[in-house]
Amino acid sequence: MGAWELLLVGLVLLLGLCGVLVPGVPGSWLVWSAVLWWALKDPQPVAWWVLVGATAALMLSQVVRWALPPRRLRESGATPRMAVYAGVGAFLGFFLLPVVGTIPGFLGGVYLCERLRLGRGGEARAALRRAMRSGGWSVLAELFTCLLITGAWLGAVLWG
Repeated sequence: MGAWELLLVGLVLLLGLCGVLVPGVPGSWLVWSAVLWWALKDPQPVAWWVLVGATAALMLSQVVRWALPPRRLRESGATPRMAVYAGVGAFLGFFLLPVVGTIPGFLGGVYLCERLRLGRGGEARAALRRAMRSGGWSVLAELFTCLLITGAWLGAVLWG
């Protein structure tokens, strides 16, 4: 697979990661389709293993999301700005503290957004709890899975 094709796959993966944070956009399916495209164009065993792992991870993620409460983020006061802060925090956390940093990064991003908006720590913590109970855990589970898949793809491309 050429460099331009890998760049396009990477852009679709990035679009899928952003799509997880936007309601109505099938972000996880964009991530999976990008990995499928890469595996079909570059039929090596590592590509197929990444595809199998991505499929299994997304299936498990769907089961976890169905077990969590339904998304009602708008009712909790979640804004697009909060989604940006949470996404950037999760992304930075994923790379600064590999893999497990996603969770504190996501929570920290939501807290920072609310702290800047409300100005007080106690109110920001209450808003964070409200947002996470209203569907934030579902978004975090899907984003975490998509970041894992993207990390596996990136690792396979760079070292595979």
